[in-house]
Amino acid sequence: MSGIAGINRSDQPGLVDRMLDALAHRGRDWRELRHGKGTTFGALGSMLQESDRLDLISNGLITDRASPEHFAQAGAVAAGFVLKRDTLGVRPLYYGWTPDGAFCFASEVKGLLPATRCIHEMPSGHTFDGQLLVMDSEVTVQDPMEETPDAIITGLRERLEIAVAKRIGAGEVGSWLSGGLDSSVLAALARPHVSKLHTFAAGLPGAPDLGFARIVAELIHSEHHERLIQMEEIFSVLPDVIRALESFDALLVRSSVMNYLVAKTASDFVPAVLSGEGGDELFAGYEYLASIPPSGLPAELVDITNRLHNTALQRVDRCSSAFGTVAHVPFLDPVVVEYALKIPASLKRRDGIDKWILRQAVMDALPASVTMRPKSKFWQGAGIEDLLARHAEGRISNADFKRERVLPHGESLNTKEELLYYRIFREHFGEFDDLSWMGRTKGAPVA
Repeated sequence: MSGIAGINRSDQPGLVDRMLDALAHRGRDWRELRHGKGTTFGALGSMLQESDRLDLISNGLITDRASPEHFAQAGAVAAGFVLKRDTLGVRPLYYGWTPDGAFCFASEVKGLLPATRCIHEMPSGHTFDGQLLVMDSEVTVQDPMEETPDAIITGLRERLEIAVAKRIGAGEVGSWLSGGLDSSVLAALARPHVSKLHTFAAGLPGAPDLGFARIVAELIHSEHHERLIQMEEIFSVLPDVIRALESFDALLVRSSVMNYLVAKTASDFVPAVLSGEGGDELFAGYEYLASIPPSGLPAELVDITNRLHNTALQRVDRCSSAFGTVAHVPFLDPVVVEYALKIPASLKRRDGIDKWILRQAVMDALPASVTMRPKSKFWQGAGIEDLLARHAEGRISNADFKRERVLPHGESLNTKEELLYYRIFREHFGEFDDLSWMGRTKGAPVA
């Protein structure tokens, strides 16, 4: 895990140090600051081999990298910086300009705030030098392959196994394990590659996720860690979650609470974990997708995959980095993504079964109770359901909501739950004239 920050001024090492201070959770083991050629920039990291460290900051380049394909990078050039971000935005990056016009950047919004409140998210798959924004790569609809289902099943399994093995390498890795299909697939495929696999689950007592996670952990003989959460802990941790997440989007916050708590537990045992993000987007796992005709499904899947960078991937990044760990997302390996986009829509939803092709590809690795488990939202499986919405109803009156729902920049909050989160967000970050950098979940409920 690492964090990067910089400013297009050579006389600002103190400012960049403060920017890195705000990112200290992303890497506590080392820090390096350089300035010259009109720029000051720095990086921090943790749990890295020396060769990795040299790759993170060398030849005028600083990189926040989870894998060779998933990165955010800044290069110091004569005129300032050139920023780059991976195709899907797995690694975060933001930029802005100081009040006196100096171009600056940081891995998280909180890392930019010592320098500016002019915040912009670096677009996925782009290069930007402070003036010219150029698209390098993008996820687009692909022509479906003309292979047999059996051949596609074999091809998908091979690519998933390679993507998982690549992220394990020679290092120690665990797996967040909700007991759902995606996280269970990754844990099962990772197990043969390590002598010991730590798996982690969290939920309220009696939550469905906990039982399914136990089934998978027993089957693959992992070292399983289960964290039982009480309602009071959910409410008390909300400020920490929202500060880490840098968002008040209701569905994103709701899905982050358990993720944050399980990430905290995981950080006591492993420096890196596997996370199942991308499985639902690539293989049509969401319930609403059943209402979309097969001809329209590929475009919808591309759309929601391209939205991951500041929604689900932001949750994964912030929850893991809050405790100095890194979360790998094998489903979003470029080879897996490219292959998945070419799988015919008719094989992703077949005979009323979502993610049919993925379920078939791992049928021998997991019990049927897991491979055929219906999709549940993260907060439902963890037992939260509408707990947070009811909590907000008890704290915010109708009059409060009517008075406060329109924000200073003109955007309207959707629900009382979102207003509760916005109040906490404002306590940490203040108000912004422009929040276009903050992602919003597609299909979020409205009042």
